[in-house]
Amino acid sequence: MTRTVTYLNPPSSTPPAGMYSHVARTAPGELAFIAGQVAVDRSGTSIGVGDVAAQTNQVFANLGDILKDLGSDFEQVVQLTTYLTGADSISAFMSARSALFPKLFPGGKYPPNTLLVIDRLVKPEFLIEVAAIARLPG
Repeated sequence: MTRTVTYLNPPSSTPPAGMYSHVARTAPGELAFIAGQVAVDRSGTSIGVGDVAAQTNQVFANLGDILKDLGSDFEQVVQLTTYLTGADSISAFMSARSALFPKLFPGGKYPPNTLLVIDRLVKPEFLIEVAAIARLPG
């Protein structure tokens, strides 16, 4: 797949505080707005209850499946929004992301990501939810 998204950190921006870029730039094309994914498998069973790392892996597996169904992949992601249910989960999330992102983004460039700490998600066992915007091929 031809790379149509470029991740940038303009000279006027501060250094990224993690595995993300300040800007994603893409050629005109169709975008997919993917609803926040939580840690459930295809049967609807909750995965990794109480384990942020396990839930992070499941959430990104779910996003990957959706991207594949759309004929896209992680390198076409323009924006991520991450929701965590507690500040005490940030470290575990960052660690899981550090292990996962080099596989999902082999070029070492990462899309913009906004991380929000919220009170809870739709079910109390969910510790993380990630929504995405991706460019579709064509």
